[in-house]
Amino acid sequence: MKKMYGVITAMTTPFDENDQVDTSALEKQVEFLISKGVNCLYPCGTTGEMLNMTPEERELVAETVLRAAAGRVTVFIHVGAMTLKETVRLARHAEKIGADGIGVVTPAFFGLKDKAMIRYYQQVSASVSRDFPIYLYAIPQCAANDLKPEVVAELIRTCPNIIGIKYSYADMIRLKDYLNLNDGNFSVLFGPDRLFLPAMTMGCDGTVSGCSGPMPEHFVKVYENYRAGDMAGALREQKIANEICEILQSGADMGIFKAALDLRGVPSGHMRAPLMDLDEEERQALSARLAPYLA
Repeated sequence: MKKMYGVITAMTTPFDENDQVDTSALEKQVEFLISKGVNCLYPCGTTGEMLNMTPEERELVAETVLRAAAGRVTVFIHVGAMTLKETVRLARHAEKIGADGIGVVTPAFFGLKDKAMIRYYQQVSASVSRDFPIYLYAIPQCAANDLKPEVVAELIRTCPNIIGIKYSYADMIRLKDYLNLNDGNFSVLFGPDRLFLPAMTMGCDGTVSGCSGPMPEHFVKVYENYRAGDMAGALREQKIANEICEILQSGADMGIFKAALDLRGVPSGHMRAPLMDLDEEERQALSARLAPYLA
């Protein structure tokens, strides 16, 4: 089964002046990212304002990204939603349209006990083909639910299409625990992209990075240098990538990602309320801070 690897860019969703998904802008974002050498595309995740969209809109985004990518890069669609019914709908849709696989965030807001979490993912797993790849997605600081290693071990045992996890919390001990699952045969992706290089040295397959959306170049160089055995070069690029992460606030405000894309000449549309675009003063400040990295 195909897996995600390298620089996996968490894409933004552009909304136009009428608050509709701007498919033309989305296609341009795909072309930009492919041209810069990212390895995989990951739409409809946290960076893509997933919980601010209807199922129909998420299906439209998935279809647009897949059509624009045209098989040139790996595309996994994030399908996690607030209800099992919606998650299953989006998972089946992703498989039907030819996605390489899906990511599924834990249920959010309402606390789940372990057996409920296991049942949820087992039901999602059973809703698609046994060979259709699924990544778990743990972001406990936002979802209010965690994925314990023992829970993940049970899911690996009972769900043959669960092949990996995206872990978006900077706990390197937990990261190690995930990497040890299934005798080390489990794909682990790290969300905190400021730790991309250290995570790869531990055995991770890549990073799911929002910051690489508007500024992919140095993240791509981290991966390329690491794969080539140039650790000094990879460390140099990671330091630059970290400076960029600080400027972009690592996803604390996705409006920064969209404003940065605009600065790159990539139309990014608007944030959807209650989220907000940057105001003009904020955009000018961002432009000044990013200028040295765009020269």
